[in-house]
Order: sequence, then structure tokens, then C-alpha cells
Amino acid sequence: MAARAIASGTISFGLVSIPVKVFTATSSEKVRFNMLEPETGARPKQQYVSSVSGKVLDRKDMAKGYEYARGQFVVLDPEELKALEADRTGALDIAEFVPLDTIDLVQIEKSYYLGPDKGGDKAYHLLAEAMRRKEMVAVARWAAKGKEQLVLLRPYRDGLILHQLFYAGEVRAFEDLDVGGSFEFSAQELDLADKLIDQLATDEFEPESYSDSYTDRVKALIEQKVAGEEITLAPEQPKAQIIDLFEALKQSLEGEPAQEDAADDKKKKATNEKSVAKGIKKAAPRKKTAKKKTSAG
Repeated sequence: MAARAIASGTISFGLVSIPVKVFTATSSEKVRFNMLEPETGARPKQQYVSSVSGKVLDRKDMAKGYEYARGQFVVLDPEELKALEADRTGALDIAEFVPLDTIDLVQIEKSYYLGPDKGGDKAYHLLAEAMRRKEMVAVARWAAKGKEQLVLLRPYRDGLILHQLFYAGEVRAFEDLDVGGSFEFSAQELDLADKLIDQLATDEFEPESYSDSYTDRVKALIEQKVAGEEITLAPEQPKAQIIDLFEALKQSLEGEPAQEDAADDKKKKATNEKSVAKGIKKAAPRKKTAKKKTSAG
């Protein structure tokens, strides 16, 4: 089934205009739940209730407000908000071309596929090929849904993809995090870490080999309940304990869980202590006998 476009627009830079169509690139497969009344299984109706009079309000009875101070709001009229909207032409105005490695991936919010619209096929592919050859991507402003979005256009497979970006002011500074102190690692520690990475390294990422295991389990449970089967819940698994980072790296390379090895060490230690204790008890009578012989002599 052919993909259906969700919007159309025009990529423009200089005197060049390329008509394009926008397609959804991703869709969440997470399980969504509805709130129900347990006794009847019916959906409850949501209502807006005045916190002052207790009166049930309709949407037309309400206005949009912005809280500029705690408990203080400024009301904005629909006409005022409408006047502030960007145009809805779907224009993608390229502001600049930059190397891809200068874009921080934390800024990417959503992704959309771009396909050529009528009459734009050749220019569409020429732009994609030129960016691919120059190893550059385009930063653009996208007028969509009455708002101006910051976006990134880049070559993708045999065409183009659009990434909607967060503005710089929307990205929190990593420097605000407490990442602990600085460390100097020994050559042996670095070598072990390198070996662990090499052990799990592959030539390329294959996303199809991963799935949302929680969603899979929820769907399986739903199927069981729909079929009227008896439900048996799996016991909660104990959390693994990291005893020592260096030992954990070693055990990861050996394929043994750190906690099992720690338990073995504890068991060995206890056995050794028992052996030592027995040795001391056995040695005591010999010392006593030796004293008697000395006194007799």
C-alpha cells in the first residue's frame, strides 16, 4: 500500500523551488490504554469543572491563558493568537548548508520522509545528490501548522529526509549535570574495556533485530485475557549487583555474572575460615601434650 502524504510544501533556496510531499517516517507501536469504570467497563466522560463555582464548562466557555507568575494569568484572545501564526504555505526555506557532524543529535525531535511532488522529481534528486557529494545537510525553516519549525534536510537512501529540531533554548545544558569526579584509568583497565567493546562490536546496526519487549509482553497478556486463559504472573527477577567495576569487566569477558562469582568467593572464603578454625582446634591438643612431656622430663 502506497504511503499517504500528510502535507505538501516547497523547498526553496536562492531562485530554486522544489515541490515536495511530507510523509510520516515513524509511528509508535506502544500499547495504549483507556480509562474505564471497573464495574461496567464503560468509558467515563471527561468534563471541565469551574474551580470557583463548580459549574461544568464547555470548551466555548473557556479561554487560553499564560501563567506569567504563580497563580497569575494573562488571557489571550483567539484573534490575537491567530495574528501571531506563521503562514501555512508549508514552505521549507533553506537558511544554510552545514556539515552533518556539526549537528548535535540531541536536537532531533521528529523525523519525516520527503518525496517529490508533481514536476519536482529531477530537482529533488539533484539536490539530494549534490548534498551527498558535498557531504552537507541543509538547515531550514518550515512553516507548518501556523508555527515556524527549525528543521534539517539530509540525503537519505534514494531521496531526502526531514528532521524537526529543538531550538537551542529548548535543549538543556549537559554541563548542568553532576557527572562525578575525573578519573585516571590504568592500562589494564582500558585494555579490558576495549576488549569488552570488541566482543560486542558489529559491522552495522540492524534495528529489526530489536523489539519492545514490554509491549510484546503486554500484547501477549491481552491475548490471554481475551481468550479467557488462566494468567500466571512471572516472579520479579532480582537485580544484579555490581561488586567491582574491574571485576565486572573481567567477568563480562568470561561470560560469568559478577554476582555469581562474588557468591563463589564468599563461599570459598567461608570454607577457608572453617578449615583454619579446624586446624587451630587440632593443633591445641598437640601443644598441651608437648607441655606435659617437657614437665615430665
